[in-house]
Amino acid sequence: MIKSYFTIAWRNMKRNQAFAIINILGLTIGVTVCTMIFLFVRNEFTFDRFHEQGKNIYRLVRSFDENGSEKRVPWLSPPFATALPIDFSGEVKKATRVWPGNALVAFGSISFNEKKVLKADSDFFTFFSFPLVAGNPATALSNPGSIVLTESTARKYFGDQDPLGKIIELDKNLPLTVTGIAKDIPANSHLDFDLVVPLSNYTVTDESENWFFNCLFTYVLLREGTDPSSLESKFPSFVQKHMGQLLERIGLKINLSLTPLSDIYFEPGGPPDPSRHGNKTLAYIFIAIALLILLIACVNFINLSTIKAIERSKEVGLRKVMGAIKSHLAGQFISESVLTVLISSLVSLGLVKLLNPLYARLLGYPLDIPWNTWHLYAFFAGIILVVGFLAGSYPAFFISGFSPVQTLKGKLRLGKGGSTFRQALVTLQFGISILLVIGVVVISSQLKYMKTKELGYNMEHVVSIRVDGNNDIYRGRRQFKEDLQNNTAIKEVSLMSGEPGGFHDSQTFQVEGTDDRIWSLRTQFADFEYIETLGLKMIAGRDFSTSFKTDTTNSVLINRTAAATLGYTPDQAIGKWIQNTIRDNSRRRIIGVVEDFNFLSLKDKVEPLVISPNEDNRVALIALKSGNIKEGMNAIEREYRKLAPDYPFEYSFLDQRFDELYRKDIQQQTLMTIFSALSIFVASLGLYGLASFTAAKRTKEIGIRKVLGASINGIFQLLSKDFIKPVLFAFCIVSPIGWWVMNRWLANFAYHIDIAWWMFALSGFIAVCIALLTVSSQAIRAAVENPINSLRDD
Repeated sequence: MIKSYFTIAWRNMKRNQAFAIINILGLTIGVTVCTMIFLFVRNEFTFDRFHEQGKNIYRLVRSFDENGSEKRVPWLSPPFATALPIDFSGEVKKATRVWPGNALVAFGSISFNEKKVLKADSDFFTFFSFPLVAGNPATALSNPGSIVLTESTARKYFGDQDPLGKIIELDKNLPLTVTGIAKDIPANSHLDFDLVVPLSNYTVTDESENWFFNCLFTYVLLREGTDPSSLESKFPSFVQKHMGQLLERIGLKINLSLTPLSDIYFEPGGPPDPSRHGNKTLAYIFIAIALLILLIACVNFINLSTIKAIERSKEVGLRKVMGAIKSHLAGQFISESVLTVLISSLVSLGLVKLLNPLYARLLGYPLDIPWNTWHLYAFFAGIILVVGFLAGSYPAFFISGFSPVQTLKGKLRLGKGGSTFRQALVTLQFGISILLVIGVVVISSQLKYMKTKELGYNMEHVVSIRVDGNNDIYRGRRQFKEDLQNNTAIKEVSLMSGEPGGFHDSQTFQVEGTDDRIWSLRTQFADFEYIETLGLKMIAGRDFSTSFKTDTTNSVLINRTAAATLGYTPDQAIGKWIQNTIRDNSRRRIIGVVEDFNFLSLKDKVEPLVISPNEDNRVALIALKSGNIKEGMNAIEREYRKLAPDYPFEYSFLDQRFDELYRKDIQQQTLMTIFSALSIFVASLGLYGLASFTAAKRTKEIGIRKVLGASINGIFQLLSKDFIKPVLFAFCIVSPIGWWVMNRWLANFAYHIDIAWWMFALSGFIAVCIALLTVSSQAIRAAVENPINSLRDD
């Protein structure tokens, strides 16, 4: 019987090809979007779950109070990994350290400034489950002169040659032998690397007594059955034992906590943490979008199936007269639904494979389609069964319930209730679409606001060059700066610890007149040209100056927020002493206050900032003179290559940091725009079907109106008005929902737009225009139809 169901279903689809194509097209789009979001969400929620010991691996995190709020930092000093297994031998099986960074890697005439280099302890590949395709995980890093490459990195340097045993050079002074080849790192790993070097090559391992040299990640493997909460309760005594006197001296309290390996990805990221990080809320939003678009497609199927009810009513009546029972008829129509979804799913599989490279570019990383796992097939089986039965059940029981007498006499009436239900479905469809359009409009407006907002500093024609990862440039950074300053195309050059939008560490300070309270303030270590290079505004006091020989060791600048935080006006802050309790025990005087500028992301409020002369140079900012951009860039490259001929010339413009800082928000906007367009397209298919049904149902009414003198324009307006009603009703329902949802989203930004009425008006206008375009062809065709044809008695 089931075979006959599907045979008849196939014949009906061939007989009604236009109807079948619209149904399959709508469901294909819905299933394709759902599948692509499924791949994204699956990747998000499976981060770091492939490690064999993963359930017992945790990353150690330190946290401290930063002016009333808790700040969590994953960077720790080297001694933690040594002390933890000793002090907690019953709970901690072992610990390992990872130090992300970059290095110049050379083999023969081939050299690259590699950005994904991990310096790790020798047990890295037995601690984590990054499989090696060549080499022994237990010994690959045991020798300080060894190195492990990923497969793609090995091909980049050695082509088809066997890389094992080959010698490559790091930073022009460290020869290393390739002892292992790792598989390319999966997209769902928070640790991303191309090369792994033994940590024992670096002096960080000699800092065993420096508990404040926070430069690396520390992971611990707990013994089976260990309660992480119980272990965390013992950390305060551990901190007191090893760091108590030091912390008491600088007035800082820190706490230690454990983050499960699988939870690291969803921890908040930031400039100091190069690990991959995600947003769990965004994943849930995408799940909701996938379900909503699939719901739109299902509503289409229901609407179009009930529309075809009149054409198949006589078929149903004849079947009932011949003895068919209601359950058999329902089974027939559900089979047609399942077959439609099955075909749509097969087409979707092909589309997903075809679109996957484009999807990877949108996301910024590749997503493998798990052909060899049961997850993908279980997902599609669920789609086929659930959507097939749910979308097909209402039309099936609705059509199979027709009266055979009425259907065979051609007097079938679907009733007002059926019309109301179909109108409600279209309202639901367009409500979802309008909600997505509101999201796109608000997100686009917020991103435009962030891009055009005055940040308080000059970022036009300012070039940023990293100097801390380039040994040659770092050693010659002062000469590099001096030579550039002497060039007529260069306006100013400054060396600093972090450019705006980049790294700004928090340090603890004591400040005169604040009752020995310890303040946590952001820091910027820079030279005397910092203010002029960024074009910052002094609002009190003066800038650093070479005319004052003591400025290098005795002076600092602060921003307006720092002055207010300390309880001073800008003028009152001048002359007060301030002491960095961590890095510098000597007191410095505040000689100037600068106007606030957004040195962090616009998602964060301007924080208190201390600008201090120091040799902690990590970045060079070079302000070019307007009109001499090409000449200035040539000068920078020339001086760069003079000092570092082996390094590739790498730079970025400061205003390009927008795309980097808000990359995920831009991706979110792009994907939301695509999803909104698809949802409106699928909803329009449903509205087109409703327009076809309404025009067919009112054929005689239209004919009578035309005989009585109604114009074509009047008939068009009559039909269009009925089609626009559910769209306007949907707009009224979802506008408050959209306002609430987008206000919640905007709350993630310290600086954001206010939601305006025009955003909703624009979203509604777009929906109405698309609805009118959709129904216009059917409305016009019905309006110009010859009334003789419509009034002829069958």
